[in-house]
Amino acid sequence: MSKPTREEAEDAVRTLLRWAGDNPEREGLLDTPGRVVRAYEEWFRGYDIDPLEYLERTFQEVGGYDEMVVLRNIPFESYCEHHVAPIIGKAHVGYIPTDRVVGISKLARVVHGYAKRLQVQEKLTAQIAQAITDVLAPQGVAVVIEASHQCMTTRGVHTHGVTMVTSQMLGLFRRDPKTRQEFLNMIGNPSSQMA
Repeated sequence: MSKPTREEAEDAVRTLLRWAGDNPEREGLLDTPGRVVRAYEEWFRGYDIDPLEYLERTFQEVGGYDEMVVLRNIPFESYCEHHVAPIIGKAHVGYIPTDRVVGISKLARVVHGYAKRLQVQEKLTAQIAQAITDVLAPQGVAVVIEASHQCMTTRGVHTHGVTMVTSQMLGLFRRDPKTRQEFLNMIGNPSSQMA
């Protein structure tokens, strides 16, 4: 699949503006096609990123640490692949290392790398967990995502204040209820984290 040119992308925005009932040649909309294309470059930069690369640099000198590592409340914005409407939320990521750990900023970068693509929340949750599993080979990985979907609040059912929560538990987090509960206790009640 070849990527359209910037000019083709801007023409597509002009077409949508006309379809919406406005005139893309009026003063207020003259620069809108270029702005929208630049916004798309930012919103969807995840297509130019390989999130697995963020996890490649690890540290083995951890003094024997083999307990849970948790990064909670990672803010993110994504876009619904069905309506291209914003998904705004927080991710909580935990893993139990085997013999190495990764810098904590890399966990946030993995979240952002996958979030900056057209997404559904369930897939985003699974992608983050699987990436950490594939590269770090930890004893277990846990990911919980809670988000508000603007495709539900600004169109269709027009329901505000609703948070969707998804989780993916792998390894020890899936097999051991005590480990899973410890993680959930560490991140707190997901629905209370959105406030």
